[in-house]
Amino acid sequence: MSKLITLLIALGLGLWLAQTLVQILRAARGRAGARANYFAAATQVLSGTQRQIQATGFARTAGTYQGLRFDLQALPDTLSFRKLPALWVMVTVTEPQPLTGEARIMARANGQESFSTHAQLPYEVTLPHGFPTDCTLRCSATAALPAADVMAQLAPLFSDPKVKEAVLSPKGIRLVVLAEEGDRANYLIFRDAELGLAPLPAPRLQSLLDTLANLHTALKAQP
Repeated sequence: MSKLITLLIALGLGLWLAQTLVQILRAARGRAGARANYFAAATQVLSGTQRQIQATGFARTAGTYQGLRFDLQALPDTLSFRKLPALWVMVTVTEPQPLTGEARIMARANGQESFSTHAQLPYEVTLPHGFPTDCTLRCSATAALPAADVMAQLAPLFSDPKVKEAVLSPKGIRLVVLAEEGDRANYLIFRDAELGLAPLPAPRLQSLLDTLANLHTALKAQP
């Protein structure tokens, strides 16, 4: 009888392990599919879209909007000390700009921004009126900063707490926004840092594209 009980327990444990493995594999496939399609909305607004799956599982996507080439990246950040995991979205116009140096405006800079070289730029410049007090501007050369009207156009963007960084360089311009933050309870208790299960909403992507297209036009028009 004891052998039969032992056998039944072993069979039950094996069945439970098999079911658990199936669930894990299904979750992994679902996660991979969600990340690969995170920028699904890009096919609605960009023409000639191309994508490449990154090591994170997210698809880096490129395409054309209003005659400009755009690059879309999603960067999960789970390494920041004493912070919840975050999913950053980087939207970039990959077109040459009439600038002679690089400038980065960062909200709430803490030096742990793995997606940015803001802290490495040599000069910190006081931002003009209109920017939140928690924003800092660093640049490669103070004489290379954009015109005052362009800077004024950037200021309202940072009233949105999810806008993290604006980058202006001769090679292109970029906005970095917080797309998603990990659930506090799941992360603190289970260390669950699942991000990117739902795609970036099309209206959010459209807004970022329009903002950068307008900024590109403003930079081209500056004297």
